Amino acid sequence: MKTSLYIKRIVCFLFIQALAWNVYAQDTMIKEAETAYAQENYAKAIELYEEILKDNGASAEIYYNLGNAYYKDGGVASAILNYERALLLDPGDADIRFNLQMARMRTVDKIEPLGEFFLVRWYDNIQNMGSANSWAILGIVSFLLFIFSLLLFFFSRWIRMKKVGFYLGIVCLLVVIFANIFAKNQKSEIVNRTSAIVFSPTVTVKSSPDASGTDLFILHEGTKVFVKSSLGAWNEIELEDGNVGWMPGKDIEII
Repeated sequence: MKTSLYIKRIVCFLFIQALAWNVYAQDTMIKEAETAYAQENYAKAIELYEEILKDNGASAEIYYNLGNAYYKDGGVASAILNYERALLLDPGDADIRFNLQMARMRTVDKIEPLGEFFLVRWYDNIQNMGSANSWAILGIVSFLLFIFSLLLFFFSRWIRMKKVGFYLGIVCLLVVIFANIFAKNQKSEIVNRTSAIVFSPTVTVKSSPDASGTDLFILHEGTKVFVKSSLGAWNEIELEDGNVGWMPGKDIEII
């Protein structure tokens, strides 16, 4: 019995030590990358940030820093790709949006997005104020407040407090509903990624998934497209202005 407890303590200690070492190693690598960036050694910074992402998984902050390094190094398409990935994880970050816009200004293709109905635009703007995690947390907190408001409404002896509980409950319930919808939508965008960035210097978009198809238009490096479907080595893509066509999958990188 004592031996079993002793082994459990050793395993627990080793696990904590390994976790602490992993955090320390990541922090050290981040500092090295920041130092390389500050010294204008952008290639080294890119290498370190890529390794951090490979070892520790997706992070809006690391994608953002990697995008900055690529931008400074002249890799506009890679910068846009990583800014877009950062924005998926943290859509409310103004710095990411600003830098993404700056990088897009250096691309050849100037795509004018189709106009949106103002209510749809408002809805999207509100949804993009937070990430999937932040909306989920808000939903949980609002649900707890909703439970509290119900207790206040049913068990308070004072009419005024009952009214407070009633109206607070309505507000909290609405927040719970919309927070969960927003969290689900944000999570879906992260899991089901259908947008991509063109990485070839130039690519001719075809009318069909075949090299002999009619030429429709030409896209350049850094342009964002939306993948509608795939057929073999070809992807059917749509631009923000509504134009549709086919292009080889090797010419794009999924965000």
